Amino acid sequence: MNGLNYGTELLGLLIALAVGLIIGFERGWQSQNLDAERHQEIDDQTVTGIRTFGLLGLGGGVVAQLGMLSSDWILAAGLLGVTALLIVGYIHSSKVTGDLGATTEVAALLAFLLGALAVHGLYLEAATAAVITAVLLGAKERLHALLRSLSRLELNASLQLLVIVLVILPLLPNEAMGPWGSINPQVIGWLVILIAGISFAGYFAVRLLGDRVGLVLTALLGGLASSTALTLAFSRMARSDGSRNALLGAGIALACGTMALRLILEVAVVNRTLLPPLLPGLLGLALVPLMALLWILLRRRDEQPVGHTPPMHNPLDLQQALIMAGFLALIFILSKGAEHWFGSEGVYILAVIAGIADVDAVTIALAQQAKGELANDVAVRGILLAALTNTAVKAGIVLVIGGLPLARWASSILLAALGVGVLGLLFV
Repeated sequence: MNGLNYGTELLGLLIALAVGLIIGFERGWQSQNLDAERHQEIDDQTVTGIRTFGLLGLGGGVVAQLGMLSSDWILAAGLLGVTALLIVGYIHSSKVTGDLGATTEVAALLAFLLGALAVHGLYLEAATAAVITAVLLGAKERLHALLRSLSRLELNASLQLLVIVLVILPLLPNEAMGPWGSINPQVIGWLVILIAGISFAGYFAVRLLGDRVGLVLTALLGGLASSTALTLAFSRMARSDGSRNALLGAGIALACGTMALRLILEVAVVNRTLLPPLLPGLLGLALVPLMALLWILLRRRDEQPVGHTPPMHNPLDLQQALIMAGFLALIFILSKGAEHWFGSEGVYILAVIAGIADVDAVTIALAQQAKGELANDVAVRGILLAALTNTAVKAGIVLVIGGLPLARWASSILLAALGVGVLGLLFV
């Protein structure tokens, strides 16, 4: 058959047919349910729709094979003919039903193109695209509900994340530069995306679940987005309502413990070879608050959970992303310089100072530099020192803002976690 393999041709046509049927079943189901909602009689039109999509996929495959045997213009002519047919059908349907939506027509055109794609040997790509198309078509209500629930701030945050990933990041040079070759702009860009992505996930988890899940999940997810913000919010709540000091204090400690889990995730992504020596100290910071919370919950079963989710900032503001990038670059330079001039002791001093403000940045910077000249044990000690310093700062925030009654719970739990973390540091 002019050089074409019969088995390959047949497989391509079968996949082209399957591609059309996958999309057609979803469209047929939607049409059937729409007729039921309108209390109309469900006739053979739904079945015809399924068959039509199957034939469109198969037709795309046949036209593509004809084009391979003679001229590529045959595929272009077939696409033009199908498009014209769909336009005529759309005009007629919109006049009859008054529905101006063109989703079904676009899906039909895509079925034809995917059928042609399958015949050209891209079996997996065509099948995957068909499944994704069916999923998108079936998710109409959920996607519309999600869109209605988004605020302008959250929509902008999502778009800004896409701008960072798809526009800014590819433009960044992927080479060492700056003092001691300490800065790689593209690496810094990826690290900013990692931090912002974790905060983004935590923000929307709290946004969607909120106070319905009670204190525990609020503290966990709040700590994932910003343990400092949650510490401040819960401390203010305790200052205005002292009846829940135990639960609020345990929630603050749990959020700080979540910070340790967040650091474990960041190190696992950036440089997993550091995990074995890091885990004892960081798991101590995470597990002590969890055990304390369980003990408090068992003792105070009748106490009501916190009535609302603490306010949270937008984690994906472009200005904040640029500040984070600058802070990361500064830490890269300072840590490289501290190691160059003062040895490992300089890195430790830097970790303590940086941990006061942002433990994520120094953690990621040290984990990244441990891939190069920085010794693993120095990086591990620096990360633990930053985490311990940050936890101690939050204990101070609780005492100053929440007051002594809250500090008896939160700060005592945090100090116990610090003790376990220090033990982990001593064994590095």
